[in-house]
Amino acid sequence: MHLHEFQAKQILKDVGIPIPDFFVVASEKDVDDLLKKTGWQSAVVKIQIHAGGRGKAGGVKLGHHPDEIRALVRELLGKKFITPQTGPEGMVAHQLLISPIIPIAHEYYLGLTISRELSQTILIASPVGGVDIEQVASEHPSQILTLPLPEEGQFRTYQLLRLAKFMGWNGKTAEEGIAIVKNLVLAFVGSDANLLEINPLIETAEGHLIALDAKLTVDDNALYRQPGLKQMFDSTQISPYEARAVAHDLAYVALEGDVGCMVNGAGLAMATMDLIHFFGGEPANFLDVGGSASADKVAEGFRIILSDPKAKAILVNIFGGIMNCDTIAEGVIAAAKDQHIGIPLVVRLEGTNVEQGRKILEESGLDIVNTNSLTEAAQQAVKLAKQKRGS
Repeated sequence: MHLHEFQAKQILKDVGIPIPDFFVVASEKDVDDLLKKTGWQSAVVKIQIHAGGRGKAGGVKLGHHPDEIRALVRELLGKKFITPQTGPEGMVAHQLLISPIIPIAHEYYLGLTISRELSQTILIASPVGGVDIEQVASEHPSQILTLPLPEEGQFRTYQLLRLAKFMGWNGKTAEEGIAIVKNLVLAFVGSDANLLEINPLIETAEGHLIALDAKLTVDDNALYRQPGLKQMFDSTQISPYEARAVAHDLAYVALEGDVGCMVNGAGLAMATMDLIHFFGGEPANFLDVGGSASADKVAEGFRIILSDPKAKAILVNIFGGIMNCDTIAEGVIAAAKDQHIGIPLVVRLEGTNVEQGRKILEESGLDIVNTNSLTEAAQQAVKLAKQKRGS
């Protein structure tokens, strides 16, 4: 789950990392109240969307007097922005972060993430900040330092001294930098994060370090023990289909194809999508209803797929493990009748009570293509989607 910059900054502030004053506004009245309260004559105005590259997209601007700040709020609020991370559909800025302008002497990068290669948390640091860290790693790999976090969850003294030297920190700046890294680890571990980065971490003319920007991504699977973070979820930053899926505990990702997929289990879903592609089709979505799919979940899955006008056929591929295939078949039939499905429906069942499940589908009287193999199901779904598209 992605968090907004202002949410990430609050988490950093709570663990003692220096953050500039900031306020969030969602209307012109909010900014009027803010300027009256603070007396700010200048400020940086930043759109709050779940995507990087906001500055290049025109979503970070400086206002040098109150009227200009108000004009920027009117310009940016409610506007759709397209960045490399949003895709062509873009994202709408419903909130803006406003903060004082701080002179910058130098920009650094600090980030914590989980390395799949090392199977542990790593710190990525660079004396070059304010730009994409991937670009720095590609063009100037010598400017990247990677430190694995020890199992005890704290960096050792020699690692921190190495970091300070690599970043060019001395004296008081080094002390502040080391303290920031220690607190960054606390925030990362405490929030069950996958990624927590400060870019840029700036140095002022006086030699102080301040986190000017922050990005935080939390592990969805850990949200059950992070109720405070779970409440920070912003459904406006994902598609309406995905927002509905989240509300019903379904794993859904919208794609560009026309074969709707309803599968239980992420691995089976990926295999299903691969076969659709292999036979010349393109999946309209990734939809995992879970290993213990209920009739209600199946029905909601149909609703989500049918709400996507791109879907020209639906492939249901369910393995009955925790739930029996006959129960799943009854759920599919109930959902099909309730939703008045007007596009071809292909169903493949396998697992516990599979024969009973297939018999229920065959005797339902509904226009369902009931197949025994995944290969046949994928072929049929692609064929029927093409026919529907051409009709």
